[in-house]
Amino acid sequence: MSTNDFDPDSRTGAGAGRGTETKTDTDTGTGTATATAPTHTDTTPPVDDTKPDTRGPTVGEVEATAQLELLVEENRRLRSEYAQARQTRYRRTALGLTVLGTIAIAGGILFPDGRQVLFALAGTGLFGGLLTYYLTPGQFVAAEVGERVYGAAATNEAALVSELGLREDRIYLPGNGTIPARLFVPQYLEYDYPDDLTAPIVTEGNQRGLVLEATGAGLFEEFERTLATDLATDPTPLSNQLTDAIVEQFELAQRATPDVDTEDGRLTVAVSGSAFGAVDRFDHPIASFLAVGLAVGLDTPVELEVARGDDRADWLITCRWVDENREQ
Repeated sequence: MSTNDFDPDSRTGAGAGRGTETKTDTDTGTGTATATAPTHTDTTPPVDDTKPDTRGPTVGEVEATAQLELLVEENRRLRSEYAQARQTRYRRTALGLTVLGTIAIAGGILFPDGRQVLFALAGTGLFGGLLTYYLTPGQFVAAEVGERVYGAAATNEAALVSELGLREDRIYLPGNGTIPARLFVPQYLEYDYPDDLTAPIVTEGNQRGLVLEATGAGLFEEFERTLATDLATDPTPLSNQLTDAIVEQFELAQRATPDVDTEDGRLTVAVSGSAFGAVDRFDHPIASFLAVGLAVGLDTPVELEVARGDDRADWLITCRWVDENREQ
């Protein structure tokens, strides 16, 4: 067979079996054919860099996840133990009152001369124990949770006040409806109290500003429901009622000491250990409760100022009650 009839694409013998290809070139000068080396085809598939990394987590990631899960579980356990401890304290109080009532009953039976007083004491103890046991709170919310909720609301309201270009004045007005008091933030230096306390945005004349439900309004309603006596209408006993509620009833602060100047129309409360963080934030629960309580008890608008304290107290909350008919 002539070399000119050679098919360069032909595969023969072992070459075809190995998948190799033999190619013959013809030298035009000498008329001889030369064979080139077989060409091997690379069949390795290309690497796809777009595929997600399927490798498992590293040792450090596994340890971090495990530690996080342990912390979450420990936090849950501590909260549960705290709630149980609070419930136990209430129930021990109830048990103590019940025992006191039982002893008083026994004393009334054994000592007829003091039976009337002892039976009255027994009734008080048993009734108090029953109420304490059944009114024990079943769920407690940590102060940190409440502080975070309030913090978000305070940030949003402060941003709204800033965006509307309102002043830094905070005036708490006695409510004329279901809300005991509302917070008024005026736009002008010279302002009038708004006639309509239901609209959040007031646009009439010198009344322009923002009218909001005060944070302390709900606290004041709860405080008023639990009062053993009537709400005081004189600044000194009223301030004592309000500061006692802050520390004893709501546990919003560790200490709240009032200083009243009736001639100047001023109440300054030194507060330490706030459960809701910095008191100078917008409509803080402690300051708001004090201002709302004064506005309702004295039935007059109250201006609020908050400043950082000194080495004797963390914060100084100053409330000034003013004549509603004052000249602007």
